[in-house]
Amino acid sequence: MNLRPHRRQSHELNLTPLIDVVFLLLIFFMVSTTFDKDARIKVELPQAATQDEASEEEKVLDITVDNRGNYYVNQRKVINNKALTLRRAIEKSVGDRRDIPLIITADAQTTHQSVVRVMDVASQMGFLHMTFAARQPVEEQ
Repeated sequence: MNLRPHRRQSHELNLTPLIDVVFLLLIFFMVSTTFDKDARIKVELPQAATQDEASEEEKVLDITVDNRGNYYVNQRKVINNKALTLRRAIEKSVGDRRDIPLIITADAQTTHQSVVRVMDVASQMGFLHMTFAARQPVEEQ
């Protein structure tokens, strides 16, 4: 017969696995948020100005892409959707000037390839100041 009093075993939680999981989660979130910074796209929107303030000498190249992928260079329709034709239309419109701002106005339903083609042709020609036209959404009341 064993008459010794029963000792209660101490119940301790082992926190080591919990701390390991917390550190792994911390590292995961730290690494995943650094990718977010690389994914940001900086878009420079054009500023509106009245005609009195705009100088006559400053010329702007406006390329519009409609929802079917048709190109318009300064409101004149380009014959087809090929890059070479677009390049010739731009050269005809601006000549040798490459320092003027280029505004790309694309329909929301147009294909991504059509917009990329405009950007590709413009960058090959040496245009450095490209902007995208956008409108602010109307706030519902």
